[in-house]
Amino acid sequence: MGTSTPTPSGEQEIPEVGGTYRTVTSSPAETLNPLYNNEAGAGTLIGYALDLGYTFKPGNTLMPQLYDLTTDDGGKTWTGKVRENLEFGAGYGQVTAEDFVYQVQELHQAEWASTADSSAWPAEVTIEQTSEFEFEITLPSANLLYPQTYDPLLYAIPKDLIKPYVENEDDKGLQEDQELLNLEFTGNLGAYTLEEWNRSSGQTYTRNDDYYLQEATDQNALFENAPYFESLENSVVQEQASRLAALETGETDSAAVPPERVEEFDSMDGVNVYLIPQPYNEVCVYNMRENGWNAGPGNLFREKKFRQGLGCAVDKQTLVEGVFRGYANVEYTWQPRWSQWYPSEADMMEFGTGDLYGAEAAQSRIEEAIANTEYDYSYDSNGRLLNPSGEQCTITLYHSAGQNTERSMAEFIAQEFEDNAGIAVEVNAIQGAQFAREYWQQEIPENADELEWSNGAYNAGPRDVATSPNAWDMTVVFGLNTYPLNPLAGEVFFQKDSFYNPYGYYPSWDAKSLFEEANSATSQEELKEIFGEIFVNIAEDQPMGMLAFPSGRSGYSADIDGPAENFFNGWDFGAWHREE
Repeated sequence: MGTSTPTPSGEQEIPEVGGTYRTVTSSPAETLNPLYNNEAGAGTLIGYALDLGYTFKPGNTLMPQLYDLTTDDGGKTWTGKVRENLEFGAGYGQVTAEDFVYQVQELHQAEWASTADSSAWPAEVTIEQTSEFEFEITLPSANLLYPQTYDPLLYAIPKDLIKPYVENEDDKGLQEDQELLNLEFTGNLGAYTLEEWNRSSGQTYTRNDDYYLQEATDQNALFENAPYFESLENSVVQEQASRLAALETGETDSAAVPPERVEEFDSMDGVNVYLIPQPYNEVCVYNMRENGWNAGPGNLFREKKFRQGLGCAVDKQTLVEGVFRGYANVEYTWQPRWSQWYPSEADMMEFGTGDLYGAEAAQSRIEEAIANTEYDYSYDSNGRLLNPSGEQCTITLYHSAGQNTERSMAEFIAQEFEDNAGIAVEVNAIQGAQFAREYWQQEIPENADELEWSNGAYNAGPRDVATSPNAWDMTVVFGLNTYPLNPLAGEVFFQKDSFYNPYGYYPSWDAKSLFEEANSATSQEELKEIFGEIFVNIAEDQPMGMLAFPSGRSGYSADIDGPAENFFNGWDFGAWHREE
């Protein structure tokens, strides 16, 4: 496998410039207009020619690209300091603070413009220019992790380019502007310059001789003469087999590798496979709404002890090694272990391993849960959980159709539930979009205005009254983001009245108060203590079956120097080069 790469520092041998970096994508980009794109793949293509305001590098450290963000009042007011060596192309001149402020005030905060960043700039957030190269953002309340929300992350767009559309409130015209679509204004703001975009086959770029980060050697000594390829090419290759063949033959320098072929590709002389940590987890979600738990009366998923029992039923280490072939880590709570917020020294309940795995651990907790209900569930002598009618409890588990790894995970969970919890599970495949529409989203009740809350299709109201069109018990269709840079963003998963609670979870701990404390924390130390308490509570309450954090698996040509096996892989892409 590839190895972790520390940030270069001190004396560095500056590489020679030359050659072409080649990559592949599975589908064409819909748009390269940075103001309207909200798709990750196209974001990467834009990023070759246009940097965003800042990024994060190893150590969870903010790295200023176009501007730095700092606060000296505990996170209520943030100062943006713009680099003074930023130049637009196409005659638009020097980048100043005015370009960012105008973009926010006249586009993202305007009702007529449907830009991708509109939701990041609500009216209560103010931004003002304070000098030629400084702006100030004021939040309605302090947030020490404001940069980690990515809300203040902006591209530099020339004021004079967008001004005619602002004056005419022309949203459609701005979306179709050719200078924006073809990135003709990017000047020295990216490592490469877009030369050609063939809508169906890909993009070609050339080296930007005047890349502004060449002055940022305090961040990485190799920025001194970055970038180090004369050109960059991206090709659209829709078939996975063809992308892998290109990686094997050296026709591309990077491609994603499926878990079943990681070992094969990593053994090739010309390829290194890097396991990249990512924030999305694999979870088995229980439906605690009125149309969940269809094996008998009541809804046992609502019982904390029952969920703990299910947590004891699945051997997570075997899941990681068998289904994910070792390319994943066991998950106990809503945070990966590499996160600075993970409470590594806390007394965490680790369901699914050690004493908290197996039939005795699972069934004893389920029996405690049953005793807490008015219904006559029981275990028979064969360890089968029977409903009040004397029939074995049988529930459904949905996974995405066509996803072999997900299907294997669902089948493993079903077998473990049968063996250790005595519950039969029917595994069903379904298209993700169909599951979202017919099972995950709820129908808005006719009396929504009279309910305690009704916050849209993903939490249309209290779980006793708002349900999806079709009944369901469990799903592994969706992985969810654990937000390791800013766990505050994950609050929505644990509040009964948030805008995202498709599963009808009501915490048995005081989630609202703890998240409010975290939101008003005035120091990193205070935040870490509160997050620790939150993650211990989540591990104990088992709002869903938290199973694993799979790694991203990226294959690179072995002579490419730069990729690293950490969450921040690519933060210094401009310094990547080919070894001689």
